[in-house]
Amino acid sequence: MTTAPSRPGTADAASSLLAQELAGAVRGAVRFDTATRAMWSADSSNYRHVPLGVVQPVDADDVERAVEVTRRHGVPLLPLGARTSICGQSINEAVVVDFHRHMNRVLDLDPSSGTARVQPGTVLDDLRDAGRPHGLTFGPDPSTHNRCTLGGMIGNNACGSHSVAWGKTVDNVRELDVLLADGTRMHVGGPMDDAALDAATRLPGSEGRVYRDLVALRDRTAAMVRKDTPDLTRRVSGYNLDQLLPEHGFDLAKALVGTEGTCVTILSATVDMVESPPVRALAVLGFADAYEAADHVVPIRDHAPLTIEGMDVGVIGALRSARPDDRTHEALPRGKGWLYVETGGATRDEAHAKAEAIAKEMAFATVESKVVSDPKAMRSLWKIREDGSGIVTRGPGGVEAWPGWEDAAVQPAKFGSYLREFDSLLSKHGRTGAYYGHFGDGCLHVRIDFDLLSSAGLKNFRGFLEDAADLAVEHGGSLSGEHGDGQARAELLSRMYSPGMLQAFGDFKAAWDPDGRMNPNRVVDPPKIDSDIRVFLGQPTLRGNTQLDFVDDGVPDGTGRGGFPSATRRCIGVAKCITASGGVMCPSYRVTGEEKHSTRGRARMLFEMASGQLMPDGWRSTEMLDALDLCLSCKGCARDCPVGVDMATYKTEFLAQHYAGRAKDRPRSHWSMGWLPAWLAITSKIPGAPRIANALAKRPALASIAKKAGGIAPQRDIPSFAPKPLRRLMDVKQRDARPDVGNRILLWTDSFTPAFDPELALDAIAVLEALGYRVELPQKMVCCGLTWVTTGQVSVAQKVIARSLERIRPWLEDGVPIVGLEPSCTAALRGDSLKVLGRDHDLAGIASRSIRTFAEVLADHTDQLAEMSDGTERKALVQIHCHQYAELGTDADRAVMSALGITADVLDSGCCGLAGNFGFEDGHYEVSTACAESGLMPAVREASADTTVLADGYSCRTQIRQLENGGHEPTHLARLAAQTLGLRG
Repeated sequence: MTTAPSRPGTADAASSLLAQELAGAVRGAVRFDTATRAMWSADSSNYRHVPLGVVQPVDADDVERAVEVTRRHGVPLLPLGARTSICGQSINEAVVVDFHRHMNRVLDLDPSSGTARVQPGTVLDDLRDAGRPHGLTFGPDPSTHNRCTLGGMIGNNACGSHSVAWGKTVDNVRELDVLLADGTRMHVGGPMDDAALDAATRLPGSEGRVYRDLVALRDRTAAMVRKDTPDLTRRVSGYNLDQLLPEHGFDLAKALVGTEGTCVTILSATVDMVESPPVRALAVLGFADAYEAADHVVPIRDHAPLTIEGMDVGVIGALRSARPDDRTHEALPRGKGWLYVETGGATRDEAHAKAEAIAKEMAFATVESKVVSDPKAMRSLWKIREDGSGIVTRGPGGVEAWPGWEDAAVQPAKFGSYLREFDSLLSKHGRTGAYYGHFGDGCLHVRIDFDLLSSAGLKNFRGFLEDAADLAVEHGGSLSGEHGDGQARAELLSRMYSPGMLQAFGDFKAAWDPDGRMNPNRVVDPPKIDSDIRVFLGQPTLRGNTQLDFVDDGVPDGTGRGGFPSATRRCIGVAKCITASGGVMCPSYRVTGEEKHSTRGRARMLFEMASGQLMPDGWRSTEMLDALDLCLSCKGCARDCPVGVDMATYKTEFLAQHYAGRAKDRPRSHWSMGWLPAWLAITSKIPGAPRIANALAKRPALASIAKKAGGIAPQRDIPSFAPKPLRRLMDVKQRDARPDVGNRILLWTDSFTPAFDPELALDAIAVLEALGYRVELPQKMVCCGLTWVTTGQVSVAQKVIARSLERIRPWLEDGVPIVGLEPSCTAALRGDSLKVLGRDHDLAGIASRSIRTFAEVLADHTDQLAEMSDGTERKALVQIHCHQYAELGTDADRAVMSALGITADVLDSGCCGLAGNFGFEDGHYEVSTACAESGLMPAVREASADTTVLADGYSCRTQIRQLENGGHEPTHLARLAAQTLGLRG
């Protein structure tokens, strides 16, 4: 079954009036614009529902005022956290109350009682950080722990990997402050005896009515609830009516957990904190297959571990396809199915011994096992499991996989049997899926290769879900064991619960929300599971070919399944891009906190732009242009996003299409910074030009005119040219006199190093020659075309790259390796050249395979480097260029520095913020410098005088130079290696 798109288009007069009244009533942002509605139209599910608008309250008073306005207008309400819901419960045609932006604080933490009071937008990791000094943590911990919110966890009754030890969210909630849709504020929680209940039913207004209705519901349904509620540790589907029973103390706080925003708006929550073992260890057990792993969880549970997670070999296949250079999976023990069993202890030895005992006991059933207690090794292994939900959405060959049957749960003792029958069901319907999950609780996570782009595919989708629901119920299970019902599951609840229970769910909701305005049509009165499918309804309508080859998204076949259409479907809302720290993604979001500056926000808008429903202007969309303006093209998302959303590439395509036939409308910086390699080439050919340019740049009036003409930020200093460019400097150094022996290697003479830091090239040549290489240079200028790529001048980039590769054709055909000194240029040759010239271009493919970083070349000689080193211990603070982080990796750099005796502190502070042309463009200075000041620059300023600041990227060195004001002078690995080997001063 299919339906028309849900409520698209521009706001009508009624919603405009609603927006005006909300803006006048609350202090937080009120956003009813097209871009916001586009970004909030999807969560992590398969569904699409365009909201009326978004309110971002700053406090509880704001929420009350917003609720009052919506009450007067009679419109639906949807309270939200981080919007990572997989079942569609965090999207609706409603006014969204977004708590993630402002109401996100830990209000109080009491170690003596082991409780914390939090606002609904509090990120789980922030709460865990607050508890850590006291040895406390919040037990439930979904894999989205660094961005999911407590309000969302309460709404979904979230669990996570440690539910074996600490239960679900419902087991850890004490009290809630809530707001009814009519504006009534209530405080609920804790067991209530008959006297307390009697008093509550006599309260005036809506509060008393709620108690009376719920008491009546309990009294007439108690026997049925006891009979029909499955006895499972992971039963999340439906409402928690069992919490109304006398044996559970009529606990309304716990009853509201898992209601998915359909009953009340949470203003604050008091939750239990649990004691966290100070040290942990991990036993990774490799089995012949995932079935065998599932068969053996029950005896492991007897050891009372903290977690028992499972993973199928399909996850590894998806990982290797998505990240070919990622070798993390090689740390796993042999097998095709794995259990991660975590143990805790007061000491490392204690935790390790517990894990060893489990591994030893299970030796009869395992292929191989491994026990680790080193925190770094554990983090590396856990990352495979935690990224699973994103990684398995793209399988080998670019196959797309989707949620749909995401988290059913059965008794752990039945899990192996369930898993075998589930795989048979997949085969019956012609589907495949890679799975992982909370095996210790009998909960399976899987992404399946559903065809959601055709009517026949949707029919198959529905048929599979119906059969899967029946299979779970046959095993005494729950349709949802963690993620709730939403639209994905609610229609199927009739297969799990009796008609009487479904009626009781409706009565429970009506007690809290008699007018049905709280997140309507979720859990109760649901829509069809195969309606409102986002990718079916939102297939691209853009005409014409793309200018780039989307090599990571399959081959376009005329059906909209490959290439750019597939790229628009990559974002599935995992939301790793809205984290506050770690990795590179997404620099501008971390500065502004604005959704449109996150990878997710931009991807959602790109999808809507491509479909033309909500954003009908297509490539000419000004909303899309605005959202991409602060994208640094850092490529961090290409590495950090679990599904590989590559916003830098999408931005290039958009700019190319947006300005097609309208060159005069391009920003001035596209002509100045975008064509910088051409200007540098001209300057290098004119004797004395660098000296004259430097002199003019130091005259404020002239510099100001030049910057204004070029669209350059007035706060920026114009970088100084080297007195002599590389080729002239090498003539001075008598290059022709150098020995013509050794293994041939071609130095890629990029545009920046020869013009600004040519001495670094001489350092690199000296080191390579000392290692026995014969270093050769192209006879003519070569360029990777990156500045034209990042400014969307694809046709020019195609000519530049093709010409450059033709100039080095003899080396490419002879199989001579190419070494690049500038990370962004090296990364461009490895990846962007294929997208710009096309995957079938002969030289682009050879160059992509031939190009190596300076460190990658040196990494083949670590023993030699160690012998040649002067033995002096050195310290380095290392800023990794974001393009190197995304496409090249850093293992070689670390190995080389270790061989040279350099103690390296590699920063995890994200992009430096300059990002090539971005930081120089007018209007970007504040964001650019804020990116640097969030981590990089404080670390540089705090570094000791004898610490070398190492930054191979010219952009990184330039940002440091301009913000450090004469402190540490950043340098390149080539310079540090030459000094260490005593080759240059």
